[in-house]
Amino acid sequence: LLRLSEHSQLKGDSAIAIFSTSALAIGVLVSSKAGLTNDVSHYMFGSILAMSREDVLLSVVLSLLVIAAYLLLYHKIYAITFDEDFAKATGTNVRFYNLLLAVLTAVTVVLGMMMMGALLISSLIIFPSVTAMRVCRSFRSVVICAALVSVVCFLFGFFLSLTFDTAPGASVVVANLVVFLLFTLIGRLRSGGKATA
Repeated sequence: LLRLSEHSQLKGDSAIAIFSTSALAIGVLVSSKAGLTNDVSHYMFGSILAMSREDVLLSVVLSLLVIAAYLLLYHKIYAITFDEDFAKATGTNVRFYNLLLAVLTAVTVVLGMMMMGALLISSLIIFPSVTAMRVCRSFRSVVICAALVSVVCFLFGFFLSLTFDTAPGASVVVANLVVFLLFTLIGRLRSGGKATA
């Protein structure tokens, strides 16, 4: 996907949309031929029962790797996130760090799809960061706030799904939506207060 967006006229959202939908379609076709699509809703919307002990262990290891990468490579990640040209000028191997972020994101998405499903997994990537940006201004505070929001929303959504017997993935997304709206309101109230002051 990185090479596709770098060396063609497809950029950003277009490349992601084409790649993700094509991969999903091919995956469904292959799994249907292999007789693995007994319940398509598990692929689309996820199922906590689909996760094995090995999947949970792999998720914990991945979480530790992501935290370690953020702590050890904070300045490099910050540089390539906001200004790749500046990062290249300082001698940073931009291609390597972009690839590292892409691989960590891809593995996270694949693991998360088992519980959230192919249609809802993007919400776990997008919602926390967009929510944090409603009230935080620095890169570090956005990352920390987004991590906290994602954990709290996941636990709350999972608790709702157990309490009301609803789909875990959809419950987590709704929890993220509620927190996003709450943070948006807080951000507007804060900016309005600063304007009047």
